Amino acid sequence: MIPLLWLVAGVLLIAVELMSGTLVLLMLGVASLFAAGASALGVPLGADVAVFGLAATLLVLLARPPLLRRVHGTREDGTANAGPTALLGAMAEVVEPITAADAGTVRIGGALWTARALHEGAELATGDPVVVVDIRGATAVVTADVAGPARPSRPPLQGES
Repeated sequence: MIPLLWLVAGVLLIAVELMSGTLVLLMLGVASLFAAGASALGVPLGADVAVFGLAATLLVLLARPPLLRRVHGTREDGTANAGPTALLGAMAEVVEPITAADAGTVRIGGALWTARALHEGAELATGDPVVVVDIRGATAVVTADVAGPARPSRPPLQGES
Protein backbone atom coordinates (compact mmCIF):
# COMPACT_ATOMS: atom_id res chain seq x y z
CA MET A 1 0.00 0.00 0.00
CA ILE A 2 2.82 2.44 0.85
CA PRO A 3 4.56 2.02 -2.56
CA LEU A 4 1.27 2.87 -4.24
CA LEU A 5 0.97 6.08 -2.18
CA TRP A 6 4.50 7.14 -3.14
CA LEU A 7 3.72 6.34 -6.78
CA VAL A 8 0.48 8.36 -6.76
CA ALA A 9 2.26 11.27 -5.06
CA GLY A 10 5.02 11.18 -7.67
CA VAL A 11 2.61 11.12 -10.60
CA LEU A 12 0.53 13.96 -9.11
CA LEU A 13 3.60 16.11 -8.48
CA ILE A 14 4.84 15.57 -12.02
CA ALA A 15 1.38 16.39 -13.41
CA VAL A 16 1.17 19.62 -11.39
CA GLU A 17 4.68 20.51 -12.61
CA LEU A 18 3.30 20.73 -16.13
CA MET A 19 1.38 23.82 -15.01
CA SER A 20 4.04 25.45 -12.81
CA GLY A 21 7.18 25.24 -14.96
CA THR A 22 9.59 25.73 -12.03
CA LEU A 23 10.92 22.14 -12.20
CA VAL A 24 10.86 21.85 -8.40
CA LEU A 25 7.72 19.71 -8.40
CA LEU A 26 9.23 17.57 -11.15
CA MET A 27 12.25 16.88 -8.93
CA LEU A 28 10.00 16.06 -5.96
CA GLY A 29 7.86 13.81 -8.17
CA VAL A 30 10.92 11.90 -9.36
CA ALA A 31 12.11 11.63 -5.74
CA SER A 32 8.68 10.18 -4.85
CA LEU A 33 9.14 7.58 -7.58
CA PHE A 34 12.52 6.66 -6.07
CA ALA A 35 10.83 6.30 -2.68
CA ALA A 36 8.12 4.14 -4.28
CA GLY A 37 10.81 1.88 -5.68
CA ALA A 38 12.53 1.62 -2.31
CA SER A 39 9.22 0.90 -0.61
CA ALA A 40 8.41 -1.78 -3.18
CA LEU A 41 11.70 -3.46 -2.28
CA GLY A 42 10.43 -3.76 1.28
CA VAL A 43 12.42 -1.14 3.16
CA PRO A 44 10.68 0.37 6.21
CA LEU A 45 8.79 3.67 6.08
CA GLY A 46 11.60 5.61 7.72
CA ALA A 47 13.99 4.50 5.00
CA ASP A 48 11.41 5.49 2.35
CA VAL A 49 11.32 8.98 3.79
CA ALA A 50 15.13 9.09 3.86
CA VAL A 51 15.32 7.96 0.20
CA PHE A 52 12.77 10.62 -0.74
CA GLY A 53 14.64 13.35 1.17
CA LEU A 54 18.04 12.42 -0.23
CA ALA A 55 16.77 12.06 -3.80
CA ALA A 56 14.81 15.33 -3.59
CA THR A 57 17.80 17.23 -2.24
CA LEU A 58 20.19 15.86 -4.85
CA LEU A 59 17.77 16.42 -7.71
CA VAL A 60 16.90 19.99 -6.71
CA LEU A 61 20.52 20.97 -6.07
CA LEU A 62 22.30 19.07 -8.83
CA ALA A 63 19.87 18.26 -11.64
CA ARG A 64 17.54 21.27 -11.62
CA PRO A 65 20.03 24.11 -12.38
CA PRO A 66 21.42 22.63 -15.61
CA LEU A 67 17.93 21.56 -16.65
CA LEU A 68 16.64 25.11 -16.10
CA ARG A 69 19.50 26.49 -18.20
CA ARG A 70 18.66 24.04 -20.95
CA VAL A 71 14.93 24.79 -20.86
CA HIS A 72 15.38 28.57 -20.77
CA GLY A 73 18.21 28.61 -23.30
CA THR A 74 20.84 30.27 -21.15
CA ARG A 75 24.52 29.51 -21.15
CA GLU A 76 26.82 29.00 -18.16
CA ASP A 77 27.58 32.74 -18.03
CA GLY A 78 23.86 33.51 -17.77
CA THR A 79 23.39 35.05 -21.21
CA ALA A 80 20.55 33.91 -23.42
CA ASN A 81 21.37 31.83 -26.45
CA ALA A 82 18.00 30.98 -27.86
CA GLY A 83 15.82 31.89 -30.80
CA PRO A 84 17.29 33.96 -33.60
CA THR A 85 20.08 35.31 -31.38
CA ALA A 86 21.54 31.80 -31.31
CA LEU A 87 22.34 32.23 -35.02
CA LEU A 88 24.51 35.32 -34.60
CA GLY A 89 28.05 34.49 -35.61
CA ALA A 90 27.00 31.24 -37.28
CA MET A 91 28.68 30.14 -40.47
CA ALA A 92 26.41 29.96 -43.50
CA GLU A 93 26.69 29.16 -47.18
CA VAL A 94 25.07 31.16 -49.98
CA VAL A 95 22.57 28.99 -51.84
CA GLU A 96 21.03 31.68 -54.10
CA PRO A 97 23.15 34.73 -54.97
CA ILE A 98 22.73 37.90 -52.93
CA THR A 99 22.93 41.05 -55.02
CA ALA A 100 22.79 44.73 -54.17
CA ALA A 101 19.18 44.87 -55.35
CA ASP A 102 17.82 41.48 -54.30
CA ALA A 103 17.92 39.23 -51.29
CA GLY A 104 19.22 35.73 -51.74
CA THR A 105 19.13 32.51 -49.76
CA VAL A 106 21.67 31.07 -47.33
CA ARG A 107 21.89 27.74 -45.55
CA ILE A 108 22.37 28.17 -41.80
CA GLY A 109 22.74 24.93 -39.86
CA GLY A 110 20.84 23.02 -42.54
CA ALA A 111 17.92 25.50 -42.71
CA LEU A 112 17.35 27.88 -45.61
CA TRP A 113 16.98 31.58 -44.76
CA THR A 114 16.31 34.64 -46.85
CA ALA A 115 19.41 36.80 -46.60
CA ARG A 116 20.66 40.27 -47.39
CA ALA A 117 24.22 41.55 -47.43
CA LEU A 118 25.38 43.71 -44.55
CA HIS A 119 27.21 46.17 -46.79
CA GLU A 120 25.46 48.19 -49.51
CA GLY A 121 26.42 46.96 -52.95
CA ALA A 122 28.00 43.73 -51.73
CA GLU A 123 27.36 40.77 -53.97
CA LEU A 124 27.73 37.21 -52.76
CA ALA A 125 27.80 34.28 -55.18
CA THR A 126 26.42 30.78 -54.72
CA GLY A 127 28.75 28.74 -52.52
CA ASP A 128 30.37 31.73 -50.83
CA PRO A 129 30.94 31.29 -47.09
CA VAL A 130 29.27 33.99 -45.01
CA VAL A 131 28.78 34.86 -41.34
CA VAL A 132 25.40 35.81 -39.84
CA VAL A 133 25.71 39.25 -38.22
CA ASP A 134 22.05 40.09 -37.59
CA ILE A 135 18.55 38.70 -37.85
CA ARG A 136 15.86 41.14 -38.97
CA GLY A 137 12.50 39.45 -38.84
CA ALA A 138 12.82 36.37 -41.02
CA THR A 139 15.83 37.69 -42.92
CA ALA A 140 19.44 36.98 -42.04
CA VAL A 141 21.94 39.76 -42.54
CA VAL A 142 25.27 38.28 -43.62
CA THR A 143 28.75 39.37 -44.52
CA ALA A 144 31.46 37.57 -46.43
CA ASP A 145 33.59 35.20 -44.36
CA VAL A 146 37.12 36.43 -44.85
CA ALA A 147 38.52 33.74 -42.55
CA GLY A 148 39.17 31.27 -45.31
CA PRO A 149 37.74 28.62 -47.58
CA ALA A 150 34.11 27.62 -47.64
CA ARG A 151 32.95 25.69 -44.59
CA PRO A 152 29.40 24.52 -45.26
CA SER A 153 26.95 24.79 -42.36
CA ARG A 154 25.74 21.27 -43.03
CA PRO A 155 27.36 17.86 -43.26
CA PRO A 156 28.57 17.02 -46.76
CA LEU A 157 26.16 15.18 -49.00
CA GLN A 158 27.10 11.85 -50.50
CA GLY A 159 29.75 12.47 -53.15
CA GLU A 160 30.82 15.83 -51.67
CA SER A 161 34.13 16.18 -49.93
